[in-house]
Amino acid sequence: MGELSTLPNIAKKMEEQLNQVGIMTIQQLQETGSREAWLKIKAMDPSACYNRLCALEGALQKVRWHNLPPEIKADLKEFYTLHK
Repeated sequence: MGELSTLPNIAKKMEEQLNQVGIMTIQQLQETGSREAWLKIKAMDPSACYNRLCALEGALQKVRWHNLPPEIKADLKEFYTLHK
């Protein structure tokens, strides 16, 4: 496993998917952002869900996604609803 798996919420499958969409490093994930990274993953894996979006955001904030503030979760839910 690579560098991305050192972040919270990023296990082997998520790291593989990020790699498949061209995101190989933490810096690339930071530059891409959780929403754009999720859209890229969703384009190749239609099963990409709200939890995966939250996991990416949590990884960027270096927290378990369950611990994201409610206002961030609400914003992500709105984004997810618009793009599912």
